[in-house]
Amino acid sequence: MTAQHPNITRLIGYCYYLGHQRIKYNDEYVFAHVVEKFLCFEYLKSGSLDKHISDESCGLDWHTRFKIIKGVSEGLNYLHNGCKDSIYHLDLKPGNILLDKNMVPKIGDFGLSRLFQSEKTHITSKFVGTVGRS
Repeated sequence: MTAQHPNITRLIGYCYYLGHQRIKYNDEYVFAHVVEKFLCFEYLKSGSLDKHISDESCGLDWHTRFKIIKGVSEGLNYLHNGCKDSIYHLDLKPGNILLDKNMVPKIGDFGLSRLFQSEKTHITSKFVGTVGRS
């Protein structure tokens, strides 16, 4: 919520629901305690970058491509150096870069991201993120 930058998806709000649900357990119906959490982010009309790039000509002109590269770079720089505590995304890929109607890129899906205090060093020792396709 504290990350405020033009190239970072904006959190609109959240929903936190506590309730009960009737479920079947050992052939009997019981009431279970249910906790549901939802994050609501801004809607980005042009979808994710992976829908716009391919091995073939994707139709993006050089100016648009440069704007996307520059925007992602500025967003990452903000996450690493512009926040009080550095944020490392750990799963940056075209599917996690969303585009608005003007093709402005916004980094999204911070599910695997980590906060690191700026005065400390951290070494990642295991693979994290989405496994790529071959």
